[in-house]
Amino acid sequence: MTKIKSHELKTDFLVVGSGIAGLSFALRAAELGEVVIVTKKRDFESNTNYAQGGIASVISSEDSFDDHYRDTIKAGGDLGKQEIVKGVVQEGPECIQDLISWGVQFTKTHDKEFALGREGGHSKRRIIHAADLTGREIEHSLLQALKANPRVTMLEDHVAIDLITQHHLANRYFVPWEKTTCWGVYALDSKADQVCAILAKATLLATGGAGQVYLHTTNPQIATGDGICMAYRAGAEIANLEFVQFHPTTLYQTEQKKRSFLISEAVRGEGASLRTKDGKRFMPNYHPMEELAPRDVVARAIDQEMKRRGELHIWLDVTHLSKKNLQERFPHIYSHCLMQGIDISKEFIPVVPAAHYMCGGIVTDLNGQTSIRSLYASGEVTHTGLHGANRLASNSLLEAVVFSKRAFQQLASDPAILDVEFPEIPPWDDTGVVRSEESVLISHDRHSVRRLMWDYVGIVRTNRRLERARSRMAFLRRDITEFYRTTRLTPELIELRNLVIVADLTIRCALMRKESRGLHYNADYTERDDKHWLRDMVVRSSQL
Repeated sequence: MTKIKSHELKTDFLVVGSGIAGLSFALRAAELGEVVIVTKKRDFESNTNYAQGGIASVISSEDSFDDHYRDTIKAGGDLGKQEIVKGVVQEGPECIQDLISWGVQFTKTHDKEFALGREGGHSKRRIIHAADLTGREIEHSLLQALKANPRVTMLEDHVAIDLITQHHLANRYFVPWEKTTCWGVYALDSKADQVCAILAKATLLATGGAGQVYLHTTNPQIATGDGICMAYRAGAEIANLEFVQFHPTTLYQTEQKKRSFLISEAVRGEGASLRTKDGKRFMPNYHPMEELAPRDVVARAIDQEMKRRGELHIWLDVTHLSKKNLQERFPHIYSHCLMQGIDISKEFIPVVPAAHYMCGGIVTDLNGQTSIRSLYASGEVTHTGLHGANRLASNSLLEAVVFSKRAFQQLASDPAILDVEFPEIPPWDDTGVVRSEESVLISHDRHSVRRLMWDYVGIVRTNRRLERARSRMAFLRRDITEFYRTTRLTPELIELRNLVIVADLTIRCALMRKESRGLHYNADYTERDDKHWLRDMVVRSSQL
């Protein structure tokens, strides 16, 4: 057995993740000190990069903060925290200007005004976008700004394993009621095949969501719930994982792909309609806002129509727009569908729902501080109280940039933040592990987790399905945990360990909530119950 070499790196600020949350925080934190960014793959690989629609903010004189607030609270099933929602929507315009100052080019009209789109659940046009590749434009601009900053170091192909806390310290003296403190992370350098300890005076988790826990998802392969699980294992509070948003419209493909191709909600914002095989619209039967109803409503309606008719998909009709309009407004969607043999200016688009966004996550306060000292979190990895039971379309990028800014401001207000002395951190312990040649075990277990979640913890749930999912996932978790403890680390094994944990926590949260609200629909409790369940479902590890 070859010992994994252990290295140690020290910095002022550590960012885990390279989406809009992590990159925007890093740009600000570089004003205070040295910043290291750890990312699993290449620097541009994140959910942000795939965000088509845009970022919601009150820009138009016909819009108001009150309207955006009401839309967010209503879409979230009244579970959103009022103080958080009000603050975020009010800080939106200033954060848009911050993005522009970093080089982001948003689409404008011929009159040089922002071209504002509308998406489901929004009462007004307030979606600022860069054609239909907003996320890519933001990601590219922030990366360019960071690469020009000598205080920022980007570590690609580094997979965070666990948070470093006092539980890892050599010869530690620790009492149970002492607050847990984060000192950074252990990370696997997958290119060098070695583990390093990256120590930081403040750590920000911006690892995104966990869409890969489902068989069909719009998320890239890296979205395996790493930040949620690292924080959970360290003792942080996790909440509301039962609220998984399924995007109603992804391109249906007969062959299963790694990532479902998203047909942006902005397409429906421009008048596209959902139709059955015989060409009939059905959304007027489900909600007054029809195709622009909140995502949970539209996804359940599509699911019901597919099951009722025994069809594999439904259809999205955007043929009312000219080819020129489609090429200008949705160039990426138009070209991708054309490559699949679909001319969307003449033909309907076959679409199905797919797992898209986690509305729950690591509990933070209004400044992005978690329940662990020196650990902050921002973006999809969090539960801030903004989304409630269902995320309003395009509020995700807004939340990320707002909370990253708040976390920076909180740290900047503490003059002693950089005067911290690092403790002595032991090297990574790989005693007893062996290299496994059976990678098929990892791929098989990963598929088993994803299939189980898709079949039993999907758009519509029942007590029986959830109980069956719990018992089967418990078996998988025990099996995978034992395999992890005895096997040499690989990125795939680290991801598998996290996937089974976040799946298990999602099932636990779903069983706790005995009602239907927002994205959590249980056929055994079809009504909303504000008397008993107008609250968060919080879980915390008991293994510390």
